[in-house]
Amino acid sequence: MKKIGFLFILSLLQLSCTSQSQNKINGVSFVSSREGVIQNHVNSVLNLNANHASVMPFGFITDINSTEVTFNSHRQWYGETKKGINQYIDILHKNEISVMLKPQIWIRGGEFTGTLEMKTEEDWQKLEETYTDFIITYAEVAATTNVDIFCIGTELEKFVENRPNYWKQLITEIRKIYKGKLTYASNWDEYTKTPFWEALDYVGIDAYFPLSEEKSPSIAQLKAGWQQWKNQMAVFSNQKNKPVLFTEFGYRSMDYTAKKPWLVDRNDEQVNLDAQVNATQAIIEEFWTEKWFAGGYVWKWFINHEKSGGVNDNRFTPQNKPAENTIRELFKKYN
Repeated sequence: MKKIGFLFILSLLQLSCTSQSQNKINGVSFVSSREGVIQNHVNSVLNLNANHASVMPFGFITDINSTEVTFNSHRQWYGETKKGINQYIDILHKNEISVMLKPQIWIRGGEFTGTLEMKTEEDWQKLEETYTDFIITYAEVAATTNVDIFCIGTELEKFVENRPNYWKQLITEIRKIYKGKLTYASNWDEYTKTPFWEALDYVGIDAYFPLSEEKSPSIAQLKAGWQQWKNQMAVFSNQKNKPVLFTEFGYRSMDYTAKKPWLVDRNDEQVNLDAQVNATQAIIEEFWTEKWFAGGYVWKWFINHEKSGGVNDNRFTPQNKPAENTIRELFKKYN
């Protein structure tokens, strides 16, 4: 009787884990705009079978050596400011779409944020002071709007590497304000070196892993390319006892899209809609069935759906391209 009872409980736990593994974060990176969000803008997200959206207020730094983060300015687009973000969150929540609030830094000229590094202790302290103001401001927004997840930073490898104690203290201060789930959006080649995952709820990864050097790789080739990275993530998730969350994932609709998926340059590579479809299908099918994997946010989704993307566009958005339907079908499957 005791053995039967134990097996019964074990089977319930297994069923519970299976159920939880299918309840994924099917998210879009909801791009900030000059204007407010109206219901028609949200309808396209609902039509995608998405259940989450990442909203992104921006702070700006003038150059790679600057210590000042400027944010919530009247010179910024509405959707990049505190007022705009509150409006975005409100209408998304009214449509039962959960939100990750993900403040991000933009360095003038498009410099990679991972290289942000100060030369003196004085400059580090100045940067920390202004970055704290930026993040705490939006941690307060996260608390008052009751968002599901708050992301404390995005792709700031040198900042994290040089100032680990600052980040650990920042997390402590955020926890005093915001009681929901926390993550950090590490770059694909950064996450194993990030020192504070134990203090967060998700291992956040911007999943631009190189998978194939083929011009137009097949789904099978892409899945094969994932195996080394996927195995590493599974082991890491187990070691940290934290689920992995793709804080960003996506592919451009162009030739060689999986060779260097992080490229944001305005290159002239041939539009390749099939490559984007294959890469999108491969990543979702590979990861969304894994118990240690929480889900992810497609990069990127513009609010004016009808005017975005299209079959002549070689950029990241899947909007109005075959990859949009691929995502719609797979999000439905794993919703």
